[in-house]
Amino acid sequence: MRWLTSLATRLMPVAFLVIAMIAVAQFWLQHAPSGHAFDGYLGKTATYLHTYAWWAMGLSIALWLVFFMGFFNERQRLVQPDSGEGSYFMDILDRLTNRTALEARLNDQPDAVFIDAEQLAQTLKSKVIGQDAVCEDMAAQIRRRLALKQRGKPVGVFLLAGPPGTGKTYLAKCLSNSLQRKLLHFDMTQFASGGHGATQLFGSAKGYVGSDAYGKLTAGLRDAPDAVVLLDEIEKAHADVQKNFLTAWNDGFVTEASDGKQISTTQSIFILTTNAATDTLHSLIERHANDAEELRRTSTNALRESGFAAEIINRLDRIFIFRSLSGLDVARVTALEIESMIKGYGLDVALGGIDPELLLDMMRRQGKLGSAASARDLVRLAEESIADTLIEAKQKGHSEVSLVAVGGRVVARPAA
Repeated sequence: MRWLTSLATRLMPVAFLVIAMIAVAQFWLQHAPSGHAFDGYLGKTATYLHTYAWWAMGLSIALWLVFFMGFFNERQRLVQPDSGEGSYFMDILDRLTNRTALEARLNDQPDAVFIDAEQLAQTLKSKVIGQDAVCEDMAAQIRRRLALKQRGKPVGVFLLAGPPGTGKTYLAKCLSNSLQRKLLHFDMTQFASGGHGATQLFGSAKGYVGSDAYGKLTAGLRDAPDAVVLLDEIEKAHADVQKNFLTAWNDGFVTEASDGKQISTTQSIFILTTNAATDTLHSLIERHANDAEELRRTSTNALRESGFAAEIINRLDRIFIFRSLSGLDVARVTALEIESMIKGYGLDVALGGIDPELLLDMMRRQGKLGSAASARDLVRLAEESIADTLIEAKQKGHSEVSLVAVGGRVVARPAA
């Protein structure tokens, strides 16, 4: 019906012209004096028009009918919803907005992704020692948020709080590997200055130095929109730098300063870490171990009192509190660090190849460092204890070794 209405609208001027000509012809035939100078030519034309007047009038009336039918049909369709699914809304969008641009943005929305939360939790727990509750909660949160088909915000904005060296940064790296997403890692201590720090991440405005290249964050998200963005020690970044992330977390995009382009963050996962309020959080986790809601409420207050801006805290989807390592968890982390170091020298560790006495000695030495000790201290202790003997083993052509404590020192022996 639309094309017919459109055709009738286009032919309407022709109909008006035909009717006008018929009217002139009728007038001429009735009132023109005989013997007029133009009587021969005009008389023949008027007679010809008079002959086909009824045909012309019929065509004109038909055009008018088609036009009015189309007009009222269109008006009725705009006033009342069509029975076809979505047609009413899309007609409104045609009239009131840029439908093509809207459809393009909708097509850019991420599809729902379904993951096995239990399997993800097991993978994380096998690597991040002593933080089982955090790993399970993180896996559950990721599963729920990835299952949402349409999101106007990132998949998640998570804050990992707790003592240093308890696995916060490592968890973000493990999550990136498990989900097969690129990791964009930013040490926020490097962005302690406001203006300069912001330009490094979000680019420079035109006319300023560096405006010919994207910022580190905007370029990373442009190339990998589903990245895991790790903002390590976020509390040490300048307040202006922190505020630049608000649109990323609240509105689902960041703006590249060099060209004004908006880079979507709706597929990204933001992981923030902090060492702020460590002692307070440690006491809270002991006090509210069985009350997750109260723990979240009190930990939020503790972070606010430690200097976290309210607008930052309000945009966090979840706060995860890491526990200090103790007991066998320290032994597990120590063993993993030793294994990693052995592989770093191009060697393999034999099954059961780490002397328990070696682990106990390193745990005692770490314990002397007090509550401030972390996994990084274990790495340094391991390097001091076993690096030289591993180098010797490699030089001797060994490929698989066992570490044995002998006379106060560690010896790397070839596996049997």
